[in-house]
Amino acid sequence: MKHCGTKQIETKRLILRRIVKEDADAIFRNWASDPEVTRFLTWPTHKDVAETKRVVESWLPLYEKDDYYHWTITLKEKAGEAFGTIHGLPEDDLGLVEIGYCLSRSLWHQGIVSEAAQAVIDFFFDEVGANCICSYHDPKNPHSGMVMKHCGMKYEGTRRCADRNNTGICDASWYSILRDER
Repeated sequence: MKHCGTKQIETKRLILRRIVKEDADAIFRNWASDPEVTRFLTWPTHKDVAETKRVVESWLPLYEKDDYYHWTITLKEKAGEAFGTIHGLPEDDLGLVEIGYCLSRSLWHQGIVSEAAQAVIDFFFDEVGANCICSYHDPKNPHSGMVMKHCGMKYEGTRRCADRNNTGICDASWYSILRDER
């Protein structure tokens, strides 16, 4: 793969961009402090904005690496406010990128994550040269799986008791799409 780092991506309604330290308040307010958003995630709900600021500060130096991909999801109509994140974890030896995402509850069920995920999938195939994009979700969070289906990913199977999130040990339903399946 030809890594190029987290480049800004624009869609019809969204701008996916690098996270900056000034995003910490919006990140805390819009999703990191919401136990409904973090319910199926692997990191705990933030208790205060200071925790969010520490996490954001830990991410910033990682943008210097060409194989670090982490965007905040912003709406064009909302002047760049951070409403969610989407990231990719590459596995070079396989030509594979695993993606994950989260979004403010105020924007659920509007196709925002599907739009962002499709743009990121296209980016990884077209610019990075990935062969496979995959993702998984807790079956108790079927809306996350619907995002994967909307992006053309195919269901591969469910590994039982194969993951852990804020609800405890859980199953993991896996999806993927290959470059030649687009």
